[in-house]
Amino acid sequence: MKKSIWEKCIFAPLEIVSKSKIMSEGKRLILVYLAIITVVTFFAYGIDKWKAQHKRWRIPESVLLGLAAIGGSVGAWLGMQVWRHKTQHKKFKYGVPAIFAVQVALVVWWLAR
Repeated sequence: MKKSIWEKCIFAPLEIVSKSKIMSEGKRLILVYLAIITVVTFFAYGIDKWKAQHKRWRIPESVLLGLAAIGGSVGAWLGMQVWRHKTQHKKFKYGVPAIFAVQVALVVWWLAR
């Protein structure tokens, strides 16, 4: 059976991590959480873009940035690029990469312990 691009990008790395004997169960769970929040955040940006185009009730900016802050910064950045959403707002243009940089530093520190 041929795998879709989503399966290759999301599930294959999770499968590798889940079979790893090097990483503890707690670390695997955190990585699974980060993958899930990334996907949720990505689609939240897409939904908000759709709502903006159709003059519907919007997802508050604080929620979009909050999703990035709780681990979905990769999904936020990808959502901004793919959906062309919030790319001109300074708090998103600079805030999401800043959140991502802090999260990468924390993950590197955490995995190295």
